Amino acid sequence: MQPADPQVVPCLSWQSLTLQLRVPFRLSYGATQERTAHWIRLREDAGWGEGTIPPYYPVREIELQAYWDRTALRTEPFPERFEQISDWVNPDGPGPARAAVDIALHDYISRKLGLPLHAALNLPAPVNKASSFTISVDTPESMAAEARRLDRFPILKLKVAGDEEDMPRLEAVRAARPDARLFADANAGWSLTQALEYLPYLENANLEVLEQPLGAGEIEAMGEIQAKTRIALVADESLQKPEDLRRLAGAGVRGVNIKLMKVGGLGPALDLMKQARKAGMKIMLGCMIETAVGLTAAAHLAGLADWLDLDACLLVANDPFEGMRFGDDALISLPQRPGIGARLRQSAA
Repeated sequence: MQPADPQVVPCLSWQSLTLQLRVPFRLSYGATQERTAHWIRLREDAGWGEGTIPPYYPVREIELQAYWDRTALRTEPFPERFEQISDWVNPDGPGPARAAVDIALHDYISRKLGLPLHAALNLPAPVNKASSFTISVDTPESMAAEARRLDRFPILKLKVAGDEEDMPRLEAVRAARPDARLFADANAGWSLTQALEYLPYLENANLEVLEQPLGAGEIEAMGEIQAKTRIALVADESLQKPEDLRRLAGAGVRGVNIKLMKVGGLGPALDLMKQARKAGMKIMLGCMIETAVGLTAAAHLAGLADWLDLDACLLVANDPFEGMRFGDDALISLPQRPGIGARLRQSAA
């Protein structure tokens, strides 16, 4: 995993982890039972990060690993202030590779300060905030049964598939949980014609958020949908870089889903949050299926978000780490340890 030259003391190391999901995760791209995560450790365990991306993103694992191998050879000291991190992180690499290094450096600096990351960054503490819980694509009956089983969770996010069962799925879940706040995520699986046709059904079901109904490049068309509904459209796959946010705001899309792995880490995520607020947009703070290292890092930004979608800790069966907790009524809580606060479970040590 590292260059073998004995003269070089790597500044970081990385390790692949295979995450097993509690149940198959189905969405418009297909179904998966496992994901590959990457644990990043700065020299002498001074800071931890994570680089994880789902298989439907156009990033190859070999590109991530090559980026970390190059970074491991660097000899410059680690930055000592948060504002120096962006200059230290090499911009020539995939988002999740950069995110891993960015997270590890934020962990390093906040550990040295002896403060939890959000406090070190002078961000609001994410207290008493509930996250959505995701129900993956299945039959309407199965999704309704799952919604009833999740009766303690006030916010449910439904994955939909782009087929003729999507509206029956939504209607079945709404009938099973008339009390729940509902989000729907099409993962770019609908056409513009479908989305416009579905709007009356979505509004009748009192849907709060419609996430990424169209393809990543169909930003103006998503603005056309937004103009016809009170439901907040939230862009996920369409938001990769600052220019995308400006296009989305110009099209009138009401919200964005910001994920550390997608945008390149905590620093870029904070910059995008500021830009979104300036543009009058709402913010969903999301995650991939990832370990508690990446998830807990993201949770330190939760005080800045309107909606949270931080449920990965409940989807992974073998997470070797512990950190952010998903408690009763889906309220999240953070460890009060310095830095990110994630650590190895005793069973994994």
